Amino acid sequence: MKKKLSTSNYIAIGFMLFALFFGAGNLIFPAQLGQYSGISLTPAIIGFLITGVGLPLLGIFAMGFSGSRDLQDLASRVSPGYGVFFTSLLYLTIGAFFAIPRTGTVAYDVGISTFVSEGSQQIALFIFTLIFFVVVLLFSLYPAKLVDNVGKILAPALVLLLAILLITALVNPMGTQQAPEGSYVNAAFMTGFLEGYNTMDALAALVFGIIVISTVKSFGVTSKSEVLAATAKSGGVAIMLLAVVYVGIAYLGSISTGRLGLFDTGGPVLSGSAEYYFGTLGSIMLAVAIILACLTTAIGLIIANAEYFHKLLPKISYKMFVVIFTAFSFIIANFGLANIIGFSVPVLMFLYPLAVVLMILTFLSPLFNHARMVYVATTIVTFLISIFDGLTALCDSLGWDNFGWMVPILKFYEQVLPLYGIGLGWLIPALIVIAITGIIARIQKVSKTQEVH
Repeated sequence: MKKKLSTSNYIAIGFMLFALFFGAGNLIFPAQLGQYSGISLTPAIIGFLITGVGLPLLGIFAMGFSGSRDLQDLASRVSPGYGVFFTSLLYLTIGAFFAIPRTGTVAYDVGISTFVSEGSQQIALFIFTLIFFVVVLLFSLYPAKLVDNVGKILAPALVLLLAILLITALVNPMGTQQAPEGSYVNAAFMTGFLEGYNTMDALAALVFGIIVISTVKSFGVTSKSEVLAATAKSGGVAIMLLAVVYVGIAYLGSISTGRLGLFDTGGPVLSGSAEYYFGTLGSIMLAVAIILACLTTAIGLIIANAEYFHKLLPKISYKMFVVIFTAFSFIIANFGLANIIGFSVPVLMFLYPLAVVLMILTFLSPLFNHARMVYVATTIVTFLISIFDGLTALCDSLGWDNFGWMVPILKFYEQVLPLYGIGLGWLIPALIVIAITGIIARIQKVSKTQEVH
C-alpha cells in the first residue's frame, strides 16, 4: 500500500518551504516594483511573478521530476566535474558569500536601523548581526526539528504579521497609484520580469527542493510518483503564499508614493507604511516580520550548505561546517548591504542562465533519451554567453569600462542574439542547441536500435 500525506502535512511542508524562500529581499523588491510601476502595476507584477514565483516552482518540480539524489547528481549529467563546480558555486552564492550575509544586513537595515542614531549604526549592526547569527547557529545545529520549528511556528507568525499590514492597506489605502517611472513607462512587464531575478529564489529552489523531498520521505513516502506528487502539492502551497504576499506588497508600494515619496529601495516603503498605519507599534511589528523572514531563510541556507559540503568533504563534520558558514556570514554581513549586493549581481548574471537551462534540460531529458551530448552542448553555449553577462555586470559594479578584449565579443552578441539587450541573450541559442542535438540523439538511438535488431 502506497503511503500518502495528509492535507495538513502538505500545508506544514508548504509553510516550511515558503518560510525558507521568503527572506527580506522578497519584501523589498515587490515594494519597490509597486512604487515605480504605479498605474502599470498589473503587467509589472505579472512579469515579476513569472520569474519570482514561476521559476522557483519550476526548480522544485525539476528536482522532484529528475529523481536525482541532489543538485550535484543532477548537474553531473553534464559531467562529474561540472556537477561539483556548478553546485559548489550555487551553494556559496545563495550561502555564505552573498545570500546569508544579506539576510542579517537587510534585517538590520529595515527592521532595526531606524531606531538607531546615525553615529551608532556600525556598532549596532555588529551587535545585531552577532545575536542574529547566534540564533541561526542554534537552529541550524539541529535540522531534524526544521518542520516543527520553522514550518509550524515562524512561518505562520510571519504571514499573520504581513496580513495585518496588507489588509489594513487594502481596506484603508493611504493614497492612489501614480504614473509609472523609469523603464516601467514603456516596458512594465519586461522590467517586472527581470526584477524577479533579484529574489534569487530560482537558484534556491534547486537546493530547497531536496529539503522538501527529504521531508516528504521522512513521513514514510517511498513511491517516486507519490514523492513527486507530494513535492508538487507542497511547492504549490508555498508558491501560492509567495504570490499573494508579492501582489499585496506591490499594491502597498503602488499606493504609497503620494504619501511617502519615491524611494531608491523598497525598505523605506515598508517601514513608512507600517508607521503610517500603526505608528511606533507598526515599526516594531515590521521589525519582527523582517527578522523572522530573514532568520528562516538564513537557517535553511546554512543547513543546506553544511549538508552539501559535509557530503563533499566528509572529513569535516556537519556541525563544523555550520559553525564555519555562520561565522563567515557574520563577518561578511558587517561589510554592509551595498557591498554584498554589488558583488552578488555579477555572479547571479552568470549563474542564473546555467540554472534555468539545467531545469529546462531536466524536463526535456526523456525526449532526447538523456543523451549527455545535449547537456554538454547546451551548457557550453549558455556558459559562453552568461560568462560575459557576469563580466559586464562586474565591470559595472566596480565602475570600470568593459575590458578591451570583451568589446568585440559583446558587439557581436548584441548584433546577432535575440533578447540580448534585456539579459536573455542565452535563451534562444540554448533552445536551438537543445533542438538540434536532441534530434541527433534520437536518430543515433534509433540507429543503434536498428543495428541490434
